Amino acid sequence: MSEDMLSVEQVADRLGLHVRTVRGYIRSGRLPAVRIGKQYRIAPADLQALLGRPEPRPARVAAPEVSSIVQIDGVSPASADRLGTLVLASVNTARDPARPLRLQTVYDQERHRMKIVILGCLAESAEVLRLLDSVLDGDNGLLTSEVDGD
Repeated sequence: MSEDMLSVEQVADRLGLHVRTVRGYIRSGRLPAVRIGKQYRIAPADLQALLGRPEPRPARVAAPEVSSIVQIDGVSPASADRLGTLVLASVNTARDPARPLRLQTVYDQERHRMKIVILGCLAESAEVLRLLDSVLDGDNGLLTSEVDGD
């Protein structure tokens, strides 16, 4: 047990309460405590929580996350399907499960417009954007069946 655990008497002194009152808090569950033999021990964090002043916990720093929407105009349904399959396949292979990447594709047939929504860590999102840039910028035939000006 840690030596910074408090006895019922110490808690009563700090709060200006009777020992029986503190024991009542423990029995009712209002004040968490550990029973060691015939005595209760209270963690300082539990005492602070009872007082409404929880001890500050070290802040967990979340990794930065990026949200991107890529809009591609003048895409046929077949090309949108091929591009969506390519991008989804790249996302679903060999990714770090600790840094999930979420991706969704949407195709608007009336406007011949495709949108790709990317949510995830910076590095993984950048890889997807580089892939899209190389596919859309290159003359690789993926988007050869482009839509005529209907």
